[in-house]
Amino acid sequence: MDSYGSVTGDGVPLGAQDWPARRVPVDGVELLVRDVPDAAPDLPPALFVHGLGGSSLNWTALGLLLNDTIRGVAPDLPGFGRTPLAGVAGISEQAAVLVALLEREFDQPVHVFGNSMGGAASVALAAQRPDLVASLTLISPALPHPRVSTSALWFTVLATPRLGPAVMERTRRLPFDQRFQASLSMVFGDPRSLAPEVRAAYEQELHRRDTDPWGQEATVSGARSILRSSLARPRRSLWADAAKVECPVLLIYGGRDKLVDARIRTKAQRTFPNARLLYLPQSGHVAQMEHPDQVAGAFRQLIESNPSLD
Repeated sequence: MDSYGSVTGDGVPLGAQDWPARRVPVDGVELLVRDVPDAAPDLPPALFVHGLGGSSLNWTALGLLLNDTIRGVAPDLPGFGRTPLAGVAGISEQAAVLVALLEREFDQPVHVFGNSMGGAASVALAAQRPDLVASLTLISPALPHPRVSTSALWFTVLATPRLGPAVMERTRRLPFDQRFQASLSMVFGDPRSLAPEVRAAYEQELHRRDTDPWGQEATVSGARSILRSSLARPRRSLWADAAKVECPVLLIYGGRDKLVDARIRTKAQRTFPNARLLYLPQSGHVAQMEHPDQVAGAFRQLIESNPSLD
């Protein structure tokens, strides 16, 4: 069984444990930031960046698996989790918030982990401020894809004025159990493999999101940003940013990902100058939640193969 089903001495599964949280004022908004528990203060620092509709809780198991290697923080980005929306919830805006957070929290380059839209923001961050980033671990990053997919059409719908908010409102009115099952199927490669405690924690978080007054606006804003990035000119695209990233990069894609087509992994590995690839055939969009053991192992290999990162 993977680590999301493993338990610690107190019997609490890794994926269901809660990290200590605090509020950090950054760029006019108070971010909720979680700290990886029980990590030594002299370990290299790390930053965990969630995707569209996600939160810092998406990194619970992975952070605990790596707390002997890195001391990490995971923010709820503006408009998601427990951080209120402040302005536009786009990729470039997220990158700016991450820059400000890193400058406030750390005095050395950090290991950055990014999932989905958070992966896109992490690429922008590394391209703009290479001095802040020691390595990049990108899990299903939302980089522009040349093929038209169901998810691309979905983002187009969400990004469309009037139509996007209307669709979001109609979806919100569906019975919770129906929305929960749809979310499980979209995000995870095999929802049946989730430990009951992790499934319950994910369900609890979705219930909590229903109470966020900014949730719909943040989701629509994020979808518009992803759509804009896919239409950007080559010289201004995230692929151009990727080509500038010189730090070691670990790319992780899932064979059952319904949101990011894993076939883009070949282009991604060619584009980043210093990249290695982990392909997980049974994983969906959040490999750090579904297969944290493999993700943690691949990161350790990245560190071991780059002595300068120790």
